[in-house]
Amino acid sequence: MRIGELARRTGVSERSLRYYETQGLLRAERTPGGHRDYAEAAVDRVIRIQELFAAGLHSSRIGQLLPCMRDADGGPSVIATPRLVEDLTAERERIDRTIADLVRSRDTLDEVIEAARER
Repeated sequence: MRIGELARRTGVSERSLRYYETQGLLRAERTPGGHRDYAEAAVDRVIRIQELFAAGLHSSRIGQLLPCMRDADGGPSVIATPRLVEDLTAERERIDRTIADLVRSRDTLDEVIEAARER
């Protein structure tokens, strides 16, 4: 599929898809005319990349993790290692800390809102 169709199907801009390619996160074949041609599996890969970005991971970390993530059949990748489990656990702990910080910030904001309403 062409880049425009991949962008439409994933909700990701063409610019972002090109960035993913330059970062080694996504691969496209080239047509004889030089257009990008993505495999059907690129849809799932882009969605997975978006999920990892949403979790707060940066592109270099995503590039390290993608090859080790679950295969399409739901089983762990054959190249997943105990080190990957440690890295993913550390990322999850970082996300948990971020969530806790956000909850504290929201609670503080709620207190300010309530105090302002009482005036």
